[in-house]
Amino acid sequence: MPTNPFIDIWHFLTGNTNDYLNQGNWRYVILALFWILLLAGTAIAFKNWQEDREQRTGRHLGIWLIRMLIGCMWFQGMLWKLPLPVSDGLQYWTEQESTHAAFEFHRTFLKDVVLPNMKLFGPIVFLAELVFAGSMLLGLCVRLAGVLAVLYTLQLWLGLYGNSAEWPWTYMFLALLMFWFALEAAGRSLGFDAWLRRSVPAVREGKGFVGWFFHVTG
Repeated sequence: MPTNPFIDIWHFLTGNTNDYLNQGNWRYVILALFWILLLAGTAIAFKNWQEDREQRTGRHLGIWLIRMLIGCMWFQGMLWKLPLPVSDGLQYWTEQESTHAAFEFHRTFLKDVVLPNMKLFGPIVFLAELVFAGSMLLGLCVRLAGVLAVLYTLQLWLGLYGNSAEWPWTYMFLALLMFWFALEAAGRSLGFDAWLRRSVPAVREGKGFVGWFFHVTG
């Protein structure tokens, strides 16, 4: 049946994509998690807009919107890493990387270390993308998540560089976008990072380990 972007978005928002359906009844739990993150990110943005006049600009609103959309993208990409510990999709694409990676040492690492231990690496990949999605949707620790996502995406760029079915610039563009989020501290635009810096003195001043951590990563 032909689809279009509007139908695809509706299916994603209602848990009716193939990736959702493949999870059986677990799809309802995963869909609930997505909506919790989406609504929480929206509520945080609204609270920032209410409490801080400086947040009420088109620039902050634009950064928030882009960050939320990329958070949705990471969440959608995370879905086909299920079920744990190893999904067929993740197994297939890891095998593709082990064949098409740009450098021999990368191919060797994937063949000799990653593929034999997919029961370990599968959950790590899933959790990494879930963290990226949650960070972008909530606007929490965006600088740290952005840096980690850059490294993660560059691994995909190099890993699939020789695959003729892939366009390497796809991963480079995503890496550059995540770098921009980190550079701009995008969580300070209607995100949880903005609220923490405004409402928690320890974070604003970088005092104590927790305060320092959120001050630096957000």
